[in-house]
Amino acid sequence: ADNLQRSMNLVMPLADTTAVARAQLVQTLSSAVQEVMTGLNTTGIVHFARFSIVDGNLCMFSIYDGDFSNYIRDFIATIGSAFDALLDFIKDRPKLPVEDNVDEFIDWVDAHDSLQLPESVTDLSDNLLTLPRQLTLLLDACPDTQLFVYRAYPGYSVAQVRQALSIGW
Repeated sequence: ADNLQRSMNLVMPLADTTAVARAQLVQTLSSAVQEVMTGLNTTGIVHFARFSIVDGNLCMFSIYDGDFSNYIRDFIATIGSAFDALLDFIKDRPKLPVEDNVDEFIDWVDAHDSLQLPESVTDLSDNLLTLPRQLTLLLDACPDTQLFVYRAYPGYSVAQVRQALSIGW
């Protein structure tokens, strides 16, 4: 289970969606890119991470191994200060600095991680009338929803698989 790839789709509403405020956000992120990259590399569990501005939200999409709380704790330990600077642009940001408010930050991230439907949902009928009522209500309550995930390897890189099989390059 520690090697299972999981996704996080963190959706953070911007306090100010003007072009000037978004430019300042980009400038802040640009000045922290090296710290963020080093921090993500240091955790050893992140496969992919991307920051995007989508419809008035700063989004961080990532694929990581293992437990959600441990991922966020590693995240705080390695790039908490850079994230504090980004959170200054967020409408309902958590208490800062995140390093001093770890549990509150974990709860905040969990609340802002877009809903991820179970993979079995993709097996549903294409007839809208046969969708379960609860699913329809859930989609109404959570408009930002991850619908599908593809996993090529369960948390192992191609290099790790080739090394374990003694194939080499």
